[in-house]
Amino acid sequence: MAGKALILVENLSVPFDRRVWQESTTLRDAGWDVHVICPQGTKRDTEPYAEIDGVKIHRYPLKAATGGPLGYVQEYGSALWHTFRLARRVGRVDVVHACNPPDLLYLVAKRLKRQGARFVFDQHDLVPELYLSRFDRGEDFLYRAVCRLERLTYRTADVVIATNESYRDVAVSRGGKRPEKVFVVRSAPAVERFRQVPVEEGLRKGKPYMLCYLGVMGPQDGVDYALRALAKLRDEVGRKDWHAVFLGGGDTFDEMVALSHRLGLSDQVEFTGRISDEDLLRYLSAADVCLAPDPLNPLNDVSTMNKIMEYMAMSRPIVSFDLKEARVSAGEAALYAPANDESEFAKLVAHLLDDPAERRRMGEIGRARVAGPLSWEQSSKALLAAYEAAVS
Repeated sequence: MAGKALILVENLSVPFDRRVWQESTTLRDAGWDVHVICPQGTKRDTEPYAEIDGVKIHRYPLKAATGGPLGYVQEYGSALWHTFRLARRVGRVDVVHACNPPDLLYLVAKRLKRQGARFVFDQHDLVPELYLSRFDRGEDFLYRAVCRLERLTYRTADVVIATNESYRDVAVSRGGKRPEKVFVVRSAPAVERFRQVPVEEGLRKGKPYMLCYLGVMGPQDGVDYALRALAKLRDEVGRKDWHAVFLGGGDTFDEMVALSHRLGLSDQVEFTGRISDEDLLRYLSAADVCLAPDPLNPLNDVSTMNKIMEYMAMSRPIVSFDLKEARVSAGEAALYAPANDESEFAKLVAHLLDDPAERRRMGEIGRARVAGPLSWEQSSKALLAAYEAAVS
């Protein structure tokens, strides 16, 4: 079955994009000659070309979008041009595997299909829902445009990979794909990468407990909800015996730092920006409770959050808002506040801080889930089945 595969991804560099890297190495191990086209990173993955563990990675310079939708139009236009350019350099392939967003990469796949390639659409995000959740513009012209691009991508794809059952249902119902051509390949952490390290008490800044948020900081990610919940934990619940650390960066990083100042949280909340894998293990090992404050919106309710999976890999208990796919992922490894209810979120954090046995039980449940039914080992089988369906 194996041949030459080309994976296209726009929103992260590789191997920093853990899902794409896992897919690449799984295909490599199955005998595929794997090429990846992606943007260059800012502090890592900066080389224009690298061959890492047998995976050939072609990178292009890309300026991240700023401002509103127009900034994304400019970013995606530049990324598309570079992707066409590098795809010509890679040459003929047997499978082109495009990871969204954006839903523009089908144009590259369409050209390669004329040369005999099969097209696997790896749907990381529901872009119409992402647009509604990120920009407060309603179903305007740009919304209708992204809906059309999604339809064209589905129509061009020979096989669709979905990150969960909710996305699979959309591919079948809205995308019109035959059920046997849609495969669920869940994002799953490499559990061997996540290990407990000795707790460094200094990370808690003199407090008995530490809270942790890990992930991107964009308009739809709920960091503002987390900060307001922490203010309520202090003011309404009367708890000041904690230090909170927010790991990661994104479009709203500076805005969230400013919000923490306005809420009077500067002495209890720390923002690290993006950190190394080693530092990630240090912070998560010291965390008593991890935060998943993604608010209810059209995208978040049906999306699998990588942060939840990584918290579970580190055996950390979680407080989340009550979202459909959050429950599917975490199960009893999380407590769920009513959607977008910051006061209840704060109360659940306090409850876990007072119950070390429950924290330990939830952490063990989470670790067992990501090492078992939600593991990459299971997802890799679905990935290879998707490729077999594409080329057969």
